[in-house]
Amino acid sequence: MSALMQTYARLPVTFSHGEGVYLYDTEGRRYLDGISGIAVNGLGHAHPAVTAAIQEQADKLVHTSNLYRIEIQEQLAATLTTVAGMDNCFFGNSGAEANEAAIKLARLYGHQRGIDKPAIVVLEGAFHGRTLATLSATGNRKIQAGFEPLVAGFIRAPRNDVDALRQIASNNPGVVALLAEPIQGEGGVNPLSEEYLQAARQICDEREWLLMLDEVQTGNGRTGTYFAYQGMGLTPDVVTTAKGLGDGVPIGACLARGAAAHVLGAGHHGSTYGGNPLVCAAGLAVINTISERQLGANAIAMGRLITDTLLADSRSAEQIVEIRGRGLMLGIELQRDCGELVQRGLDAGLLINVTAGNTVRLLPPLVINEQEALDLAGGVAGLIRGLA
Repeated sequence: MSALMQTYARLPVTFSHGEGVYLYDTEGRRYLDGISGIAVNGLGHAHPAVTAAIQEQADKLVHTSNLYRIEIQEQLAATLTTVAGMDNCFFGNSGAEANEAAIKLARLYGHQRGIDKPAIVVLEGAFHGRTLATLSATGNRKIQAGFEPLVAGFIRAPRNDVDALRQIASNNPGVVALLAEPIQGEGGVNPLSEEYLQAARQICDEREWLLMLDEVQTGNGRTGTYFAYQGMGLTPDVVTTAKGLGDGVPIGACLARGAAAHVLGAGHHGSTYGGNPLVCAAGLAVINTISERQLGANAIAMGRLITDTLLADSRSAEQIVEIRGRGLMLGIELQRDCGELVQRGLDAGLLINVTAGNTVRLLPPLVINEQEALDLAGGVAGLIRGLA
């Protein structure tokens, strides 16, 4: 029996190594990775730039703590804020930690404005993490059950409903921020419309709320622009990211601009490991590679190819209700629940994910090429045909 706590229903496979878009198990079998460790391995497996950066930094210094200046952390912060159009950032170790930082920032922002009980608007179907505060912000009762009492201070709103947001604004003077994912990943790959987000930006400006976007999954080139909001004609006050920023090493970031960038001061927040030299070296390698190889453009092109290939297969297309998402963040909603496709895919040498019961989620590495994209789409089409 494993000494691990049984918090995961693990699939019956153990991987020994990977290369590019492929993973290999301990029996030597190859798998086409269609989920990238849940949007983490954007550059694929064992990418030479990331490997070299980690090796070089590990030879020099891994950790000192944030009691001291860390030069490579400052370099990563300067690079990431420039890419994002932000002013400064805080580094943690995960997406949940990045969102915790954003929640604390919003609450302190409220208190600094004289609001005793600041509240944050969050959306139905959202997922922001599994720490107690981020779990409370998440719009999934199933994963909240058993962990009550939840953290107070969140007001839930329906997705893409501007009128509901305006009503909340009118009835709740204690609101200080809106926290939302541009595309809800765990909730079924459900995009927020550009019209909704632009209206949300206007409401936030009118009410002096912070617009905070959770780009833990959508960020780092996955949707075609470095951050999803950059393709939507708006800029948030706070953006969080993680996953693809480290290509597998644990790093998260909370970025802020304008008034939000001046809220947190010394002693307000911290992290022992956050932004250590090792993970920052990896992060710099990731950002530079995404830019140099134009992987955002590749994400758009390969996402379209996968979508077009799936819809061109008449037998699988009959089972498809809708394909949602952008770039290489795709949700294929089927006419019925399809959780069994995960094991069938594994048996066929294909790694996929099913979310919201009936939606196949694809998050392949951004480095995927045309033939690999065709193989992925063809494999998924075959799995869907098997449901008939």
